[in-house]
Amino acid sequence: MDPRAEIPNVWKREAPRIIGRLTSILKDLTLAEEFAQDALVAALTEWPRSGMPDNPGAWLMTTAKNRALNSLRRGKFYADLGEGGDVDERAPHDSLAQVEEALEDSLDRDIQDDVLRLVFAACHPVLPREARVALTLRTVGGLSTTEIARAFLSTEPTIAQRIVRAKRTLADERVAFDLPRGPELGERLSSVLEVVYLVFNEGYSATAGDDILRRDLCAEAIRLGELLVEIAPAEPEAHGLLALMLLQASRMATRVDASGEAVLLGDQNRSRWDRALIERGLAQAELGGTAGVYALQASIAACHARASSIETTDWPRMVVLYDSLARLVPSPVVALNRAMAVSRAEGPAAGLAAIEPLRSAPELARFHLLPSARAELLEQLGRYDDAATEFERAASLATNARQKERLVERAALCRRQR
Repeated sequence: MDPRAEIPNVWKREAPRIIGRLTSILKDLTLAEEFAQDALVAALTEWPRSGMPDNPGAWLMTTAKNRALNSLRRGKFYADLGEGGDVDERAPHDSLAQVEEALEDSLDRDIQDDVLRLVFAACHPVLPREARVALTLRTVGGLSTTEIARAFLSTEPTIAQRIVRAKRTLADERVAFDLPRGPELGERLSSVLEVVYLVFNEGYSATAGDDILRRDLCAEAIRLGELLVEIAPAEPEAHGLLALMLLQASRMATRVDASGEAVLLGDQNRSRWDRALIERGLAQAELGGTAGVYALQASIAACHARASSIETTDWPRMVVLYDSLARLVPSPVVALNRAMAVSRAEGPAAGLAAIEPLRSAPELARFHLLPSARAELLEQLGRYDDAATEFERAASLATNARQKERLVERAALCRRQR
């Protein structure tokens, strides 16, 4: 195994845990990120020479801890409050001695909840909604600024500024790194659910890069969802979100073929869907009901999971569920998904008519989803020239390399069929 090729994967997996643990001790997200980055630089230097350690996560954690200790002992960031030293403006409430003692403890003793604490800190009410989600996706999900900008339908400079301001606000307000309890939990849970869902979505359908799937992000989102259900067992939407992610993840093995190409839902081999994940998802869906945003989406996913084929899916019920979802969260994306369900329930012409009003939606103007959906329906109607044009437009907008290649191929196929 080439360490240079593996380091990015290890970093994506371990960075949230390292940053979470250091933030819990240092009470400063920016410092925690700095020391975690120091550990990454050390790995990039050391591992190609000495080989990948047996436990790369522990190696990174220990290195980050040692970098933090060395910096603290040099007095670079913190003064010992017990000796009356000057306090750096970024210093935590604890004295240097207390921080050193915490860092000296084993950093792998109990880190399961540290990532979740990091999510709740990033979703604190002192931050506006957009900043909460962006900061958590960057810190916990490991998404790039480009990926977050696409998830937000925004620009990279806007997202970068948003993240910088969010970190500064958390430091200035001295936001506690803990899990909220009681009424405060309910107030902040909706933001956390949204973040976890966006992390899962980025893993399930990557917006950029060479791979359609990023299984590490999906696994992390599901793990966070399971923790949320544990700490908020009476919250239907926590169950709904976990159900949705489990049901979506059950199709993961059939989402791409052996060459890494996307496989459409109707072409997937349903015998390869993970029945264990489906059963877990359906059980969570029962607990979630159908009253919330995530519960409704879980009910839609359950329709797919219960059907033996695309043809036997209960499409009329899907349209009803999308109608309910649109009333809760009216958006062009929900309307587009509803239109595709209509095309299955009533035919491609009806679906195309439902899509037509969305062509002027500015939220969809820069993304491949709308022309790709129109192309699918135009192809079914035998309008191959029009379909090819839409597939080509979708390819020009797609940022994922696999998706772009697939759309170009679909366009070429339509050109040959005209």
